[in-house]
Amino acid sequence: MPELPEVETIRRDLLSRVVGRTFRRVRISPGAERIVRWPSPAEFARALAGQRIEHISRRGKYLLFHLSDGRYLIVHLRMTGALLHRPKDAPEEPYLRISLSLDDSNELRYTDLRKLGNMWLVEEAEPIVGKLGPDALEGVTPQTLRSLIDGRSASIKAVLMDQAALAGLGNIYSEEALFLAGIHPRRPAESLAADELSRLHKAIGDALLEAMGHRGSSFRDYVDAEGREGQHQWHVKVYRRTGEPCYNCGTPIERIKVGGRSTHFCPLCQR
Repeated sequence: MPELPEVETIRRDLLSRVVGRTFRRVRISPGAERIVRWPSPAEFARALAGQRIEHISRRGKYLLFHLSDGRYLIVHLRMTGALLHRPKDAPEEPYLRISLSLDDSNELRYTDLRKLGNMWLVEEAEPIVGKLGPDALEGVTPQTLRSLIDGRSASIKAVLMDQAALAGLGNIYSEEALFLAGIHPRRPAESLAADELSRLHKAIGDALLEAMGHRGSSFRDYVDAEGREGQHQWHVKVYRRTGEPCYNCGTPIERIKVGGRSTHFCPLCQR
């Protein structure tokens, strides 16, 4: 699933390409109607036509297109979704689900192998994104982290991946941040001391910014708005490196289950 660095990369790509452009037509492929969560697919297509894109923002893993009538087009890519900027006469991509034609002879194309992504056209964004915790890139301080973990006996990795606690982190960057902070992913969240929280706060920012510098991680489906793969998969410290030597100490990276999710860590560096 695209996480915060991937979604932010797409947002930045689209800012210069589509802000100020107007939607002309929306085509929803047969069988893809369930991607549109609100309103009905027919009303979604009708209401978007004629709307100008004023801005694009992000909350966690959600993209928010601010429209000229005050409404929001909200997009969540989920597991296999991609949002591509293409000339209208470019060949169609596999698994093209929704095409949004623009007034400059380009299109926004939503592709999704598994059709798990979602779109909403709403007057208020809060019912969709208001349940999210503070943004992992922009809204976190050591004090914020302390308030998130106090009284929580769940593993620190599970807490970091809880979008209602902290928005934007998934499997990749929770593991990378915990490695950088030297914290075992199974540690009870409430057991972290002040110095560990300070290290974790810095590690979250470092992990996200490094990934954004490499335009995200393309382990499987992720591509940016131009259809290009990210490069951070070549720079991860622990994620999917089972059995390979730790870059710090040489100990083989181990893989365990935490909260039902595969988790990678260094058994020597992370305590």
